[in-house]
Amino acid sequence: MTILIAGAGIGGLTTALMLHQRGIKAQVIEQAATVREVGVGINTLPHSIAELEALGLLPELDRIGLRTRELRYLNRLGQEVWRELRGTHAGHAHPQFSIHRGRLQKMLYEAVIDRMGADAVLTGLRLSGFVQDEGGVTAYFKDTRDGLASRTIRGEVLICADGIHSAGRRQFYPREGRPSWEGVVMWRGAVDWPVWEDGETMAIAGGLGGKLVLYPITRAENGKQLMNWVVNIRMADASVSPPPPESWSKTAPLSKVLPFAKRFHVPGMDIEALVRASDAIFEYPMADRDALPRWTHGRVTLLGDAAHPMYPVGSNGSAQAILDARCLADLLARSEHPREALYRYELERLPKTAEVVRMNRAGGPERVIDEVEKRSPAGFDDVEDVLSHAEREAIVKGYAKTAGFAAKTPQKPR
Repeated sequence: MTILIAGAGIGGLTTALMLHQRGIKAQVIEQAATVREVGVGINTLPHSIAELEALGLLPELDRIGLRTRELRYLNRLGQEVWRELRGTHAGHAHPQFSIHRGRLQKMLYEAVIDRMGADAVLTGLRLSGFVQDEGGVTAYFKDTRDGLASRTIRGEVLICADGIHSAGRRQFYPREGRPSWEGVVMWRGAVDWPVWEDGETMAIAGGLGGKLVLYPITRAENGKQLMNWVVNIRMADASVSPPPPESWSKTAPLSKVLPFAKRFHVPGMDIEALVRASDAIFEYPMADRDALPRWTHGRVTLLGDAAHPMYPVGSNGSAQAILDARCLADLLARSEHPREALYRYELERLPKTAEVVRMNRAGGPERVIDEVEKRSPAGFDDVEDVLSHAEREAIVKGYAKTAGFAAKTPQKPR
């Protein structure tokens, strides 16, 4: 059996490694000419790290990323609303990693090439369509380098892991239209910076009007580490304004971002200086899509952002794609027929990811600072007078439970 995987992102590459580990041949086809280290920082949660460790990748993760110790939620003035331990510090069997997205993708790509051979990933080919029959799937690809050549590849199953603008999803849902956008624009950057706090802490500050996210993505070296920052602000009325282009490489001028970054205060961190020091600032909209009634159509299914693109809150995008990969690989390895495996995969994963998409739209765990800002926009003397510990815990822990990464050790009241 040969499984075709359209897309060499985190989900597609992890799926290929999972299949290979179970003795199933996979062929990855990627539209980019090369697999490059694009993007900035992401967080990968313990339940997904468990799956990467099962692939033998934990030493490499430690080499390129950082084990996150603590997360703090602050209002825009820097007052603490909630803090909690993360990963192994919170009682999980596996760590949470803060990591450069491109380095994670490159690590997975190199593992695929090393274990499966140089031809395991074909690049410069965009999925343009497919047809199915009783024996398999015939997939058609366009050469993205000249736009003229094409290639036909056949397999028993096609997994579309080709992102939020998935060609496979579009073939099944041609009238779905553009991704959903609520008017929020995100700016991101990363810069070598003096170690903040213990060098293993992340912070999320702000509220309904906008947020600042701050966390290191490499271990400290000579007193510095690569610090990732994100500013997201509601910039437009989405009912009348189309979203800006989605691209990991679209840049924005400092003058556009700095006035918004200066809204936020994080104790011990000079946000203005941090943003000014960044060589490049990347801009893209915060977008997702509505949950689908089904992902699987015969021998073709969707995975990762192609199946369930979600707002980047709660550190769940890449994690859910990795969980998809594990589930689908297991079912393909033990099911009597590929179509049965794809059907059971959808039954298992679609409801769970749909709920995460819904919760992320409502703010996810970050709703704890939204609620505080809503009730006390000018700050507070004691957060307990604004939102009780029980209410704050219900927001943050309720999300973790739904998304599948609830901490094992009770957190002390803060």
